[in-house]
Amino acid sequence: MLAVTILGNNSALSMHNRHQTAQVVTSEDQLFLVDCGEATQLQMERYKIKKSKINHIFISHLHGDHYYGLPGLLNTFSLTNRIAPLHLYATPELKTLIDLQLKISSSSFGFEFIFHPITGAATLLDLPGISVECFPVSHRIPCWGFLFKTKGKPARVKEGETLRAPIPPKSYAFCADSKYDESILEYVKGCNLIYHEATYLDNQAEKAAARFHSTSSDAATIALKAGAEKLLLGHFSSKYADLSPFEMEARKTFPGAKISKEGITYLIN
Repeated sequence: MLAVTILGNNSALSMHNRHQTAQVVTSEDQLFLVDCGEATQLQMERYKIKKSKINHIFISHLHGDHYYGLPGLLNTFSLTNRIAPLHLYATPELKTLIDLQLKISSSSFGFEFIFHPITGAATLLDLPGISVECFPVSHRIPCWGFLFKTKGKPARVKEGETLRAPIPPKSYAFCADSKYDESILEYVKGCNLIYHEATYLDNQAEKAAARFHSTSSDAATIALKAGAEKLLLGHFSSKYADLSPFEMEARKTFPGAKISKEGITYLIN
């Protein structure tokens, strides 16, 4: 089983009851946190996410709406007597920020903290049932997308039982903040589900490109050219209270497009 739960689908500001980027990817009994906007802990409480099951955190880039919730979450892990090791994957500068904060506050973590610097496209994690890769996207600062791939299961049969059909591998791509860039197609080709930012509607295409963001049609075109099964739109500008036009625009190019909704878990099957 592979699924993604949206904790935040807005861009820089919390408005219209939407929050900054954060989501949890679930594979069997494992939880992976992708980005950690300011309201992440509150959203985890609201949607009953078990923080203790999160052992791996992936941060796409160092714009505040994607990691400002991280220091508080790390502190919560210490205050609640976490024992399990915690792995964090991000650009090297984030380790500098965390070390500085610990130094200034004369603090330390009560658990093993393992930082994995991201410096290029690579396989970040390879577990028995799932792997996680990173790939570069086109943003104003170094920024990374993440590809989650389950390994599937072969057909099985036990004595006295009927043949169990094989479980094919599934894939989910989180494409982070990015202007339209077809270079990511080599990484997300054939994905079951792609999450791609759509900060602006199509009539703001020039602004989107200038700010290294995408429109609804940009995201839909990537999904179409990637041969994806489904597309989730996110990272909406706070200027939009009504998100329905994003879905309508994207579906003109890619019928399998949906706006992401906070608190919803999207199953990949």
